[in-house]
Amino acid sequence: MIGRWIGSCGRTPHELDRAPPEELYFSPRPGAIYTPRLPYHCVASNRCRTVVLLPPSSTDSTNFADKAKSAMSGDGQSGSARAHFVLVPMMAQGHIIPMTDMARLLAEHGAQVTFITTPVNASRLASFAAHVEETGLAVRLVELHFPAAEFGLPDGCENIDMIQSKDLLLNFFEACAALREPLKAHLREQQQSPPSCIISDTTHWWTNDVARELGIPRLTFSGFCGFSSLVSYIICRDNLLKHVTDENELITIPGFPTSLELAKAKCPGRIPIPGMEQIREKIYQEELRCDGVVLNSFKELETLHIESFEQVTRKKVWTVGPMCLCHQNSNTIAARGNKAPIDEADCLQWLDSMKPGSVIFVSFGSLTCTAPQQLIELGLGLEATKKPFIWVIKAGDKFPEVEEWLSDGFEERVKERGMIIRGWAPQVMILCHQAIGGFMTHCGWNSTIESICAGVPMITWPHFSEQFSNEKLVVDVLNIGVEVGVEGVTWWGHQHKEAMVTRNDVERAVYALMDEGKAQEQFRVRAKDCAIKARRAFDEEGSSYNNIKLLIQEMGNKTNACG
Repeated sequence: MIGRWIGSCGRTPHELDRAPPEELYFSPRPGAIYTPRLPYHCVASNRCRTVVLLPPSSTDSTNFADKAKSAMSGDGQSGSARAHFVLVPMMAQGHIIPMTDMARLLAEHGAQVTFITTPVNASRLASFAAHVEETGLAVRLVELHFPAAEFGLPDGCENIDMIQSKDLLLNFFEACAALREPLKAHLREQQQSPPSCIISDTTHWWTNDVARELGIPRLTFSGFCGFSSLVSYIICRDNLLKHVTDENELITIPGFPTSLELAKAKCPGRIPIPGMEQIREKIYQEELRCDGVVLNSFKELETLHIESFEQVTRKKVWTVGPMCLCHQNSNTIAARGNKAPIDEADCLQWLDSMKPGSVIFVSFGSLTCTAPQQLIELGLGLEATKKPFIWVIKAGDKFPEVEEWLSDGFEERVKERGMIIRGWAPQVMILCHQAIGGFMTHCGWNSTIESICAGVPMITWPHFSEQFSNEKLVVDVLNIGVEVGVEGVTWWGHQHKEAMVTRNDVERAVYALMDEGKAQEQFRVRAKDCAIKARRAFDEEGSSYNNIKLLIQEMGNKTNACG
């Protein structure tokens, strides 16, 4: 059946709202590169609830299959067997999004990709599926039944952001592990194009067993940077948290390339939920047995820490980022992630009306929880700066008292210089606009690397886990940001009754980053320098570009050797 989308989206790619090509372009930062749209063909099958998106069958110059074979041959491969990667992301938006970027990159470099998902998560991937179909990339989406009810989860609870209580997090991880046999069975059926390699989220420790039984490598992908990956590894290797009872006790990270201390509560992977320590130990043990690591970073950003990570793990570390740079026009940039409630054109028009570098962008990711009083305090701080701002208040933070406060004068007072987005925001699109001068962020790695790519300095407001070590990288190593002054930890799924950051803290941090002065100018210069390095690493013959090619070549050679 030609051109049909088999899945849970309810719409074909043709029914998705897409602007014509002439409306796809916006006012980015200098140096942005755009790629043209390409024709597509699609062959779909409902076997195993699979969406098969294959290259065009025509022999014209846009045939991706011919280009892929040519590219593979150019890398020294015979072309008899294309590298076939199986991507298994953690079911959380912050983990799924970079994996979709990875799928695009691998396919654009000539590889074949199978992307494992579940019905509910597939419905969030409609724009990704539409893009793949449109461009003819060899990407296949495979939906596996997620056993939510079998593990005490509400029906349809297939993403971490759908979990209503942190007490169900362990159930969620156990349900993920139950995908082992369905995944193995599906991959065994792929006789015509057997997989060459599994790249799975580090939390999917069980995929090591699948890879070993199939006789193929398994590479891990954590979504961390090299800095935080190294911190996490050393903590697990040396069991640094075992005898520390005080969550605020500082721990020195031994053997780290730069001096580093972190409170126990602020260590990567630290989630104080019964049973999670056992999951963490399984993850670590399977990391020891994996065949390599893929990082969404680039060598030039954190050379010392990536080299040290390779040395201590004795694993090949493939830095292939920043993967968000695969989005080269406003259509794919705006469609990245969930559907935004705001019209992208309206957002861009508002940004166009602001002076370059004048707007502070505030967004805290999909899993952070912010108490009502803290949201109000943040808003008052933004108002006090008298600077233009875009403030994202996600769905989980829509409290009645906050909505009442917003409508009871705040929105009216800031209407000339403030934009509030309720829900998901097209973050990369916003960051890339020249009006943005600073990014107040929770320091999740996706947000951090996106800000780095855009050349935007940051105000760091970490909430939990590796976000605190990411803050150390941004503030102490790269020196492209200032701390807002967070003292405690806001655990995932937990809200503090009182504000942890005051309006004065917010105002001080914004001025420290965005005021007109020599120190502020240096933040901008260093951030721009990081962005230039990111682009060079990602562009042709850059370090990340070459790593992607080498990764595909190595896994393709394994496929040919097995064949």
